[in-house]
Amino acid sequence: MNNQAERWTFLTSHARVLLTIASDPAARLRDIAAACRITERTALAIVTDLEQADYLHRERLGRRNQYTLHLHGSFRHPAEAGLPVRALVELFTGREEGAAPPPPRKARPLQGGLTRSSLRE
Repeated sequence: MNNQAERWTFLTSHARVLLTIASDPAARLRDIAAACRITERTALAIVTDLEQADYLHRERLGRRNQYTLHLHGSFRHPAEAGLPVRALVELFTGREEGAAPPPPRKARPLQGGLTRSSLRE
């Protein structure tokens, strides 16, 4: 791939964060940032933007956030203003709004076969 092709992408970081949350509504900010290849600070700013624009709601459950998407809105750019955000999420997740989310991810094994949850016990 040439250098020019690496300078732009089809999806913005805002779209990537929204799609990451759609795939895992209980994702940690750290995981969202890693999946989108952005910093945690940038991920937090984007989540805040999306929440203020009413594309999602963030609720604190214990030490974690749980996200609820509001996909009734349209895209913000005038060229796509009539298109629902729901269509983008359904395209990339393969699920329709209201469909059951994927099962929670299992804890990844650490070195020596330990998991993060076993370390807390």
